[in-house]
Amino acid sequence: MSDTPRLNRQVCFALYSASKAATAVYRPVLDELGLTYPQYLVMLVLWENEPRSVRELGAELGLDSGTLSPLLKRLESVGLVERRRSAEDERRVEVHLSNAGHALSSRAKTVPQRLADSAGLSASELAQLHETLGRLTAALHSAI
Repeated sequence: MSDTPRLNRQVCFALYSASKAATAVYRPVLDELGLTYPQYLVMLVLWENEPRSVRELGAELGLDSGTLSPLLKRLESVGLVERRRSAEDERRVEVHLSNAGHALSSRAKTVPQRLADSAGLSASELAQLHETLGRLTAALHSAI
């Protein structure tokens, strides 16, 4: 029976459990900002560089348009982003931060540190985990 798969030995379950726990820690922090976790991810991409096309956002976040469109609609309805047709290409829809969206970035600066504090890991441990997960993700994507 030693070769029987065990739940507590599965990397996939450890990743799943860690993801759920991280999302649970993020929830109250993001509630203060009025964002869900997926909305926070969209805002992170836009805070890094905007405007971004809907297609670019979807590619960077790994989201299809059926998932991304409602997220953007909600962010637009609360006044954080604006969707506009590109002046160069009418088929391209660009997502711009509103003034409120820009302002929210300063309030969101503490979010990563709050998660790090909850994790109880040192900065170097978190950096190593991030690097390892990045390698794992890249390897798994190439295996698909």
